[in-house]
Amino acid sequence: MPAPRTAPSSTCSQATRCASGIAELLDILWEHSNNTTAPATAPTSPSQLRLMYAVDRQDGIRMRTVCQLLASSPPNITRMCDRLQAVGFLERLPCPDSGREVVLRLTPAGKRHLQGIRERREATLHEAVHNMPLNERHALTRGLTALATQLNTSVREDHTRPGANPAA
Repeated sequence: MPAPRTAPSSTCSQATRCASGIAELLDILWEHSNNTTAPATAPTSPSQLRLMYAVDRQDGIRMRTVCQLLASSPPNITRMCDRLQAVGFLERLPCPDSGREVVLRLTPAGKRHLQGIRERREATLHEAVHNMPLNERHALTRGLTALATQLNTSVREDHTRPGANPAA
C-alpha cells in the first residue's frame, strides 16, 4: 500500500524546520567556501554567485531573463555584471537577434571560480554524507530527490504565473 501523499501537519512542520535549518547551515558553509578561494581570486557575494550560476546553466542567457530568474531589477543586475566583468568572471555581448538586448557568458576564469567553489562544497558534503549510516544515506537521497522535484515544480510555476515578470 503506497504511503499517503500528505503528512500530518506536525510532521510537515518538523520537516520544513529541518530543511530550513539545513539551508542555513549550507549558506554558512557556502559562504566559507567562497571566502576560502585562492588569494588571487576575487570573492563574490551570494547574489553574484546566483547570477553566475544562472549564466553557467544557460550560456548566452539574456540579461532580461536573468532579471526574471533572480527577481531583481535591471539596475541591480547591471551593477553585479559590472563587478563580475571587472574581475574577469563575466562578459556581456550583443544579442545576436536583438540589438537592444545583451547576453551574458562566463569567462574561463569565471568557470574556474565556480568550479573551485563547487569542488570545495562537494568535498564538505561528501564527508558529511560518507559519515552517515548507509540506510540514512539512502533515505537522504530519496528525500532530497523528492524535495528537489517539488522545488523545481514551484520555481517553474512561479515563472509561468501571470504577473511573475518583475523585470518587464
